[in-house]
Formats: sequence, structure tokens, C-alpha cells
Amino acid sequence: MAFPNIKTTRLNLRQITEADLENIYSGLSHPDVIKHYGVNYSSLEATWEQLEWYAELERTHTGLWRAITLAETGKFCGAIGYNNLSREHKKAELGFWLLPEFWGRGYVQEAMEAVLEYAYQKLKLHRIEAFVETENISSQKALQKQDFQQEGIMRDSEIRNGRFISVAIFSKLKK
Repeated sequence: MAFPNIKTTRLNLRQITEADLENIYSGLSHPDVIKHYGVNYSSLEATWEQLEWYAELERTHTGLWRAITLAETGKFCGAIGYNNLSREHKKAELGFWLLPEFWGRGYVQEAMEAVLEYAYQKLKLHRIEAFVETENISSQKALQKQDFQQEGIMRDSEIRNGRFISVAIFSKLKK
């Protein structure tokens, strides 16, 4: 099954390609982006791992991630998508990030609406999950604007920069 590109009023959500290597590196090495993000890279060469991960998700039908680009100019803004896609359990895990220059413009909300509709309508999923560091208030608010409910907190469940962090679990069920 091929995953399509998705268009919204202001955005194109398109397949991530090798040409996006520098864009992905710009985001996943930026201190403000990776402050609460589970993946980061210190070199352009190391970022190939992320591109391979995106491609593997599509190849194995266990997820799909899309580049968030501006419809008018094609300028790269960030990425959004699913991983841990389970057809058996009709669920997937949502993730997203934006370059700081695009924060506060409603792009995450617009992109999220489109990928949620795709998940419920085309993929026939019932549950979308998101795991967010408890200190990442912006991402929590973005999820709550889309009617995600916090289900709980996994206390000291991961180690980041040598210290334990807690992760909040959010979900949204198909109506």
C-alpha cells in the first residue's frame, strides 16, 4: 500500500526523500527542537540513519512520516507522522517536530488534522497515541487542541542527558 502526499490549505505533507537530508539535520540537530525530542544528530552523515528509518517504516508498512512544507513555496518546515503502526490493534504512535522559525503559526495543528483524518479514514485506525516528555508543554498543548486525552505519566521511564525523565501518554480515539 502506497502512502499518498497530503495537501492542506497552507501545507503539503509529502514523502521524505534523500534530498531532505540537510533539512532533517537542521531540525534534529537544532537545540530548541531536540530539547524534548528523543532523536538528535551531531553530523549530516549520522542523519542518514533517520532517513533510513523513515524509508523502513514505509517499506514494512509500520508507519509513515511526511515532510511538512509550505504549499506556496515548498519550503521545508518540519516532519509529522506515525510509527509503531499496528493493523492488528488498529493503532499508531504520532510524532511531529517543526523548525523554530515556523513555530506559533498553526502549522502543527493543520498538519495534525490532516494526518489524523488520514489515519481514521484511510488506514481505519481506532487509536492514535503520543508519548511526550512531561516538560514539553508546547507539544502537550498541541495534542490537547486536537482533543487528545492524557492517560497517565510513565515516571522516570527514560534517560536523557544522564538524568531520568518522565513521559506523558496521550491518546485520541476515533469518534
